[in-house]
Amino acid sequence: MENIDLINSFSEFKDDKLIDRVTLMGILEDVFRNALKRKYGEDDNFDIIINPDKGDLEIWRNRIVVNDGEVENENQEISLTDARKIEPDFEVGEDVSEEVKLAHLGRRAILALRQNLISKIHEHDSTNTFKYFEDLIGEIYTAEVHHVRRNMVILLDDDGNELIIPKEHQIPSDFYRKGDSVRGVIDKVELKGNKPIIVLSRTSPKFLEKLFEQEIPEVFDGLINVKGAVRVPGEKAKVAVDTYDDRIDPVGACVGMKGSRIHGIVRELGNENIDVINYTDNIHLYITRALSPAKVMNVKIDEDKKVAEITLKPEEVSKAIGRGGHNIRLAGRLTGYELEVFRDGIEDEDVELSEFSDEIEDWVIQEFIKIGLDTAKSILEQSIEDLVRRTDLEEETVSNVVKILKEEFED
Repeated sequence: MENIDLINSFSEFKDDKLIDRVTLMGILEDVFRNALKRKYGEDDNFDIIINPDKGDLEIWRNRIVVNDGEVENENQEISLTDARKIEPDFEVGEDVSEEVKLAHLGRRAILALRQNLISKIHEHDSTNTFKYFEDLIGEIYTAEVHHVRRNMVILLDDDGNELIIPKEHQIPSDFYRKGDSVRGVIDKVELKGNKPIIVLSRTSPKFLEKLFEQEIPEVFDGLINVKGAVRVPGEKAKVAVDTYDDRIDPVGACVGMKGSRIHGIVRELGNENIDVINYTDNIHLYITRALSPAKVMNVKIDEDKKVAEITLKPEEVSKAIGRGGHNIRLAGRLTGYELEVFRDGIEDEDVELSEFSDEIEDWVIQEFIKIGLDTAKSILEQSIEDLVRRTDLEEETVSNVVKILKEEFED
């Protein structure tokens, strides 16, 4: 194979991978020098001239002319007789440059050189891809569904880069089909071997923050700041916003008239219910706002333990806790405090539901607590039909609980 043929055979890599001329020259020279070292033991006395744009490659070996019989290093020295076969007027002590053809390296060396060149180009491409996406961590990215697997979705972007959305980074209601365009944030980038693994996330709170930045001009312009965002993906989210401009209502600007601005974000997140609240440095007020739509009567804070005791009217407790306990958990994560809810005006004769753990299974008790019913009377005040509707419990189970609680007060 001629030198020029080898370079031409790799022109597709230069075009497909968008490798610039200088980088390709460096890769080619490195590969050829490694081949020369294996063949001749060293490469210091070789000049490699490459023009990848034209497909030109020349390798020249430089040696010093010595008297016949005095050659000690065949790679560095050449006998006078051999030198004069190249040019008849060479003399002892002069430098001789002789072109080395690929055929001189041997067939096996050429095959190894080809494989090494392919590997180096792929390695360069992978490194560049890794660096490119590493700089995009936390940013929104769009790609197309290429293949759907049980535990992940594989995507391809416009440049042919592969991204994945693992199951844990998918919104539960998401449904993917080949060819669908999908948005998410670049969550992390790892190198496994020489292959970059790019993870796209749709469940990250950062995705919600970036959607606010994309969809709401005031956030994009920096007039409104997203101070925090927490999510139960596909179910509920809370976002705290703030502004330095007193003329702007940050919550109103984010939600829009009749929810017009936030509607696109809600739809993108699988109809996730998003509460937008005003951020404040006043932690009492911040916790009160975070627990909306519940109306809080009093907040008592333990700064050292990061615990807040919340007092509410009985009818507000279920609102504070929310369906599945999402509201109170998200409020705690947003504010950084563990929130403990207390009812206002519980009579002395009422009994905490946890006191019945010897008669009622704990998982059943937790189902009532999730909907804000944590005392005996709070349950007895409800109808069995309503309790069945609001919990995931069977009517027989609810009836049995009500019977146990009634017997307590009858005794």
